[in-house]
Amino acid sequence: MCHSSTSRGTATLARETDGERSVEHVQYCDELDAEVIRFADVMSALSLDDDVATCPGWTARDLGEHLGVIHRWAEELVRLRSPERIARASLENRDVVRSQWIEEGGKELVATLRAADPSDEMWAWGLDQHVRFWSRRQLHETLVHRMDLELAAHRTPKADPAIALDAIDEYLANIEAVSTRSPELAALRGHGERLGFRDSDSGSLWSITLGDNGFSVSHDEGPFDAELASSPVTLLLVILGRREVDSTDVAVTGRRQLIDFWLDNSAFD
Repeated sequence: MCHSSTSRGTATLARETDGERSVEHVQYCDELDAEVIRFADVMSALSLDDDVATCPGWTARDLGEHLGVIHRWAEELVRLRSPERIARASLENRDVVRSQWIEEGGKELVATLRAADPSDEMWAWGLDQHVRFWSRRQLHETLVHRMDLELAAHRTPKADPAIALDAIDEYLANIEAVSTRSPELAALRGHGERLGFRDSDSGSLWSITLGDNGFSVSHDEGPFDAELASSPVTLLLVILGRREVDSTDVAVTGRRQLIDFWLDNSAFD
């Protein structure tokens, strides 16, 4: 069972030792800084009233508000090294949702993360209760929502393959960590069925086993009852429900019903 990106065989950014984790924290901060600019740039090219199909019911303004509030919330959590969850502040004036507002909140978050010791303990909703959870989480949060905007703008989302793989790894580890207390994930149970997600470029693999009490994630090889294989970015978009399996070049083997069952029930905000 894997709860972090340190498992052997996975092409991710995370490392083993505290010193190397510090290096990775800096890298996450650098990549987050770049993603904030990318998100703001794409948002500026859209009308704020444009629909974002991959976030049903949301416009570009809604998505911008969501990300801007999340950045400011995460910044406060890290700045305070909060030992518990604190409420997100509400946005009183939605007219402030502009590219500049996104950049301001993102830059403040990055500055606070860079000034923090990644090994400092604090509250996080995932398994890793340290500052470093937030540099990694906010990178991937911003990355995926930048892709949401790009899809809304009819652009082809791109990302560094290693970052896309790390986003998959982080997502699966996080939903495994919270699955026992998440109503959204409660349906992901079974009788030992195994599902594989494989990067067709590097061979990186995630193995999901559905059990009576929930699911577990590892990097063990098959056999699998069903498997999805594709390049990192496409695999990420499919796993996160941003692309339909049939609209991509994903290779599907085994029981398609099992794949659909997982994708239909694994969405988690």
